[in-house]
Amino acid sequence: MLTENLNKNQATILEIVRMSTEDGPGIRTTVFLKGCTLKCAWCHNPESISIKPQLQWVGSRCIGCKTCLSVCKENALTLTETGMLIDRARCTGCGDCAMECPGTALELLGKIWSLDDLVEEVIKDRAYFKTSDGGITISGGEPTMQAGFAGAFLKSLRQKGLHTALDTCGQCSRDALDQTLPYAAMVLFDMKLIDPKAHKEFTGHDNKRILDNLLYVADYIRSHVYPNTLWIRTPLIPNATATPENINGIGQFIAKNLFDVVDRWELCAFNNLCRDKYLRLDQKWTFHDAQLLTKDDMDALTKTAKSSGVDRKIVFPTGSTRMESSETEEKQEIQQKVGGLNVNFCSCRPKLT
Repeated sequence: MLTENLNKNQATILEIVRMSTEDGPGIRTTVFLKGCTLKCAWCHNPESISIKPQLQWVGSRCIGCKTCLSVCKENALTLTETGMLIDRARCTGCGDCAMECPGTALELLGKIWSLDDLVEEVIKDRAYFKTSDGGITISGGEPTMQAGFAGAFLKSLRQKGLHTALDTCGQCSRDALDQTLPYAAMVLFDMKLIDPKAHKEFTGHDNKRILDNLLYVADYIRSHVYPNTLWIRTPLIPNATATPENINGIGQFIAKNLFDVVDRWELCAFNNLCRDKYLRLDQKWTFHDAQLLTKDDMDALTKTAKSSGVDRKIVFPTGSTRMESSETEEKQEIQQKVGGLNVNFCSCRPKLT
């Protein structure tokens, strides 16, 4: 069941990320709304799934003053020798403890923003958008869960001449799309799994509504001036989505139904940087021990995508891959040459010859 918030004047915002280069063209400011209609087993932003504000504790910042305990009206906090225990059944997400914490060890994830205040905040970055052909992306979670606000936000930005993008998983009502699509210059649409049973197993829902909505978005693009750009994004998750069968199936769907409207198909490599997020929310992560894909893995899946029937030029692999033993030896050799300094390496650097 979809529970979309139609309030146009305020929304629960998880985070505003500036200088992003991963959520559309150019330099962008990405606004992450809280609340998602899916519950992906690999989700890299577990704090975005619930639409309600959530409390987390960052142990490295705690000074042990116990101020938080004294201000918590619900008695939801207990500081032990091993860390802070948060009784999430009692915690109302009021944020009093986070506000009073002198070490900023307690953080409230999710803040209510008014439409005018959020617009005013993001247009501060206008200079970066102009010089890079960038803009503003609304993401989540799933932004169409707060469709009224999302549409009003995109509309206000478009009226100011800014490039806008809607990032969606597609698990939403048709009405939610109708409220947002007219004001998005482009759409970033997730295609995670082509098999409906596997999709339900890993996300909580099958993909029928998602694929129907994707076809609707494609038809909307064909018959309207805006949006005029469609990117498909597929997360490559070990033992889930990163299989030749899945990538080939998604590619065949794109080639058959979207060949004339898709500008880019991103294959987004799995990363495990979100491990601590789950720990801070007292949640277990199914993919806690999963490793990054290797470069060979990425190359093979990219080859599969390009051979699936789509225009080969639209396929773009993105993200970091696992460093192989030869690369590790190369790194150690370089560090020895520079006196043992800790050198950071970009995964896309050219090989030394």
